[in-house]
Amino acid sequence: MQEYLNFYIDGAWVPPVKPATRDVVNPATEQPIARISLGSAEDVDKAVKAARRAFETYSRTTREERLALLQKIVAAYGSRMEEVAKTISTEMGAPIWLSKAAQAATGIAHFMQAIEVLKGYEFEEKRGKSLIVREPVGVCGLITPWNWPINQIACKVAPALAAGCTMVLKPTEVAPLNAILFTEILHAAGVPKGVFNLVNGDGPTVGAAIASHPGIDMVSFTGSTRAGVQVAVNAAPSVKRVAQELGGKSANIILDDANLEAAVAAGVTACFINSGQSCNAPTRMLVPASRHAEAVAVAKQAAEGVKVGDPFQDGNLIGPVVSKVQFEKIQGLIQKGIDEGATLVTGGVGRPKGLASGYYVQPTVFANVKNTMTIAREEIFGPVLSILPYHDEEDAIAIANDTPYGLSGYVQSGNLEHARTVAKRLRTGNVHLNGAQASFDAPFGGYKQSGNGREWGREGFEEFLETKAVIGYSES
Repeated sequence: MQEYLNFYIDGAWVPPVKPATRDVVNPATEQPIARISLGSAEDVDKAVKAARRAFETYSRTTREERLALLQKIVAAYGSRMEEVAKTISTEMGAPIWLSKAAQAATGIAHFMQAIEVLKGYEFEEKRGKSLIVREPVGVCGLITPWNWPINQIACKVAPALAAGCTMVLKPTEVAPLNAILFTEILHAAGVPKGVFNLVNGDGPTVGAAIASHPGIDMVSFTGSTRAGVQVAVNAAPSVKRVAQELGGKSANIILDDANLEAAVAAGVTACFINSGQSCNAPTRMLVPASRHAEAVAVAKQAAEGVKVGDPFQDGNLIGPVVSKVQFEKIQGLIQKGIDEGATLVTGGVGRPKGLASGYYVQPTVFANVKNTMTIAREEIFGPVLSILPYHDEEDAIAIANDTPYGLSGYVQSGNLEHARTVAKRLRTGNVHLNGAQASFDAPFGGYKQSGNGREWGREGFEEFLETKAVIGYSES
């Protein structure tokens, strides 16, 4: 078993102030594969001080200097992308095809996007006699989750570096090995010492220390809504900026003019990808009540065709969920759906047949779901789809918006203009029309309890900037 017991602070790997460790478990085997150190508030303080020192010089680098650095990171990342993909599959269970095509690939994509934004961004604007200047916000605390680990790290680190910020990263302690690889990549690319710092640890200790530290100017957090609330509470006394990408319970509205069979089958796949562990997964499928039975039959066939198994075995669409805690939570919510009267179409509690160990969940579909049921209200974060019938378009829109979340939404229609009209009425930060995939140049983030602020694209870059007005800058 490999040990990664040091943190990356001020350009060097250093031991923790206090020894404390945690095993990293392979969810496919339930066996430990590595050991990391868990940090403390003292480790965070060391990292913050390093970042504050580095900010004095890094914040004054030129656009050209930062572009050159980002391009070196892209080159260094590309040389190790296969290793990143294998690491993600091993520690969090994503099938290797998904890790290569998306999980690891998003890392380089976010850096490429940051380069494009930085190339043309106007940091100064003349307005009357004033000069409006956009400057790096300062030292940033970055707290990231396990479900799309490199994606969430890169979509924070890349724009922060592009903006001229320095930072302290706390990756998930559940799947932290990819973050260690990422740190090695940044070091090899020549990121100046103190600009990027890594402290492993848990949320209640390291996460809380980052959120509350007076030397941190901004916290960017991705995770559950419950944890996001605690981050905001911890950050409040120092009045730092808080950007949050939190939970979701996204509706997939299949309109009456859509190709029902194709839309339902695609919706099942989209819900189950990454074992359902995506905050923007289309977990509530809304179908016309008159075609509910037809939709259920299609969904059953599609779900029963999903292959579950070893992440490194070809042909498997999904692997295990990330941990025992996650597995047990999902099992409890599936049982809750049964107990509350939803129709179990396929799947259910327990592992899939033939899989005696590993945190594998049966691809599960519920029908006749009411929007008041627990499985329609709570984020399950597993391969569990709820099908809800609606009476007419107004009813569908009302059901879609009747949620504390507002991260993403999906609309399927045979008429693009019809889909656009419905999309305008959804209270959500993203809407995907007719199966359109996420775009790195479009902002990502949510309404309501799905968070605040935006990541990705120009808007994600601007989260790391402060605005200064220099009044009387010119005489005319």
